[in-house]
Amino acid sequence: MRWDDALLAPEERVLSTLEKDGSRRWLYPRLARGRFWRARLLVAWGLIAVFAALPYMKINGKPAILLDIVHRKFHLFGQTFLPTDTILLALLLVGLVLGVFLVSALLGRIWCGWACPQTVYLEFVFRPIERLFSGRRGVGGKPPQDLAAWRRALMYVAFFAVSFYLAHTFLAYWVGVENLRRWIFGSPMEHPVAFATVAVVTFLMLFDFVYFREQTCIIACPYGRLQSVLLDRNSLIIGYDRARGEPRGKRVSLPQAPARGDCIDCNLCVAVCPTGIDIREGLQIECVGCAQCIDACDAVMDKVGTPRGLIRYGSQQGMAGGRAKIHRPRVLVYAGALSLVAGLFVWLLATKSPMDLSVQRNAGAPFMVNDGLVENTVRIRIANRTDRPESYRICVVGADGVRVVQGVTPGAIRIEAGEQHIEPVKLIVPPATFRAGVAEVRVRVESGDGHAAERPLRLLGPVGGGGP
Repeated sequence: MRWDDALLAPEERVLSTLEKDGSRRWLYPRLARGRFWRARLLVAWGLIAVFAALPYMKINGKPAILLDIVHRKFHLFGQTFLPTDTILLALLLVGLVLGVFLVSALLGRIWCGWACPQTVYLEFVFRPIERLFSGRRGVGGKPPQDLAAWRRALMYVAFFAVSFYLAHTFLAYWVGVENLRRWIFGSPMEHPVAFATVAVVTFLMLFDFVYFREQTCIIACPYGRLQSVLLDRNSLIIGYDRARGEPRGKRVSLPQAPARGDCIDCNLCVAVCPTGIDIREGLQIECVGCAQCIDACDAVMDKVGTPRGLIRYGSQQGMAGGRAKIHRPRVLVYAGALSLVAGLFVWLLATKSPMDLSVQRNAGAPFMVNDGLVENTVRIRIANRTDRPESYRICVVGADGVRVVQGVTPGAIRIEAGEQHIEPVKLIVPPATFRAGVAEVRVRVESGDGHAAERPLRLLGPVGGGGP
């Protein structure tokens, strides 16, 4: 007896992509070209077009999206975010998370089935290429075993070309199209990091879309696992109307034949499912909400002359005969929190200063006394957030007789658009300015266009006019 004969065989398949013996079950879903498929096709190609075009688009003279980590600048739809915009970036991330919660509570896994890049590129780019070269175009299903070697070779060449292009487009979001264009026609040795990034991303895309495929949704993606907490019985799902469909079976016209439901047990809903599940078994985390089972079932219902909707979009509450509620506590909480975060984000963005200013005291002695005057040394960092060069002047307000001595750039400081400058500064202060060794002042920086920013600073000096 073999060692594995003593193991208990599972009563049912553990995963839709695993056979009972633990081997992989390769999925080759058939294609149901119904109304939802046509709508998803339009959405998918629209998203692909947006993904390919965004790096080349400019808003207010800036890239629509450029995540420039090297220079620590994020350009997003006409706005530039710098490292000092921590609050704005945090609010943006919190808003995205709350948006995911709200959309999931209302519309279930609409993102997974209609807009997720994994679904869009697998179902509308890579699988159509596979069907084209395997002779299953427009039909789907398992390709023939005796597929000609030249067809298989051309199919993998096409897979590589698409992955290579997508990797370059992905890189454009991080380095910009100008740098990318120069690097493409230059030697890889001039930009080894970018070359390695393209190579790694290309390999990962080939691995994902050619080999791993639907297992990304079933095993790797955490979003599907979150459905148990993000969804409730009123969320939109794809469901099977059990009351109408059961008992299943072929229709028989004999008088003594038992009564049957509308489901004729054709199993087309299983054959077209990209994750290999049977929607008739109820809500499952493997369901990505792609509506292929709806299109397949509607086509069968049309043929047998029964109304559509045996498998349909709905809610668990509605499928059980109740009435789904839109206004429920979790939706109201998510919507309220999202509105608050969005409002705060817009307000901070609208009131953001065209310059960033910070003042830091230098390390070492807190002050020095020279020729009867007290010196405090600080570093003033000025960031020009505008789209044009600006000149800045430094002064101190809140105390009389304080003289500013700039260590690098005397007079006005010119800073290019989007750049920053750190200026070491000596503040020469008369001893009479101090009270108990302390003087509270404000460092003020004024730009050429009339904008100004101030930061508080505590000057330190001798107590009672003595030395340090």
